[in-house]
Amino acid sequence: MTMNLYAAWIGLLLGVLSGIISGLFFHDESWLGGYATWPRRLIRLGHISLFGLGFINLAFYLTAQALEIKSGLTSSALLLLIGAATMPTVCYLAAFRKPFRQLFFVPVLSVSLGIAMFLWRLVSA
Repeated sequence: MTMNLYAAWIGLLLGVLSGIISGLFFHDESWLGGYATWPRRLIRLGHISLFGLGFINLAFYLTAQALEIKSGLTSSALLLLIGAATMPTVCYLAAFRKPFRQLFFVPVLSVSLGIAMFLWRLVSA
């Protein structure tokens, strides 16, 4: 579970850094083909996913700590880590190679199952 805390803060840092990088070019309306183009939308999604999944991992860690849940969270923790690593990766890959969009099921299922299993553990505790 401590890894989820580290993943949360790393995700937030990477979210800031990716925002800085893309922020250098946002003023150029034609950057990556324009605001509504596939690459630019996927880059924005990758950027925001770093923050969103960082906050989900942080919420997971803090909730487990607050409720003093010490066991039965390994699968949830691992699935949330997989989602945090794969969602921005797939977004950035798919931004420039559309066939990578076929891999979105990996982060989506990982995060969905991780949250569902965590909720199940909370209700059954």
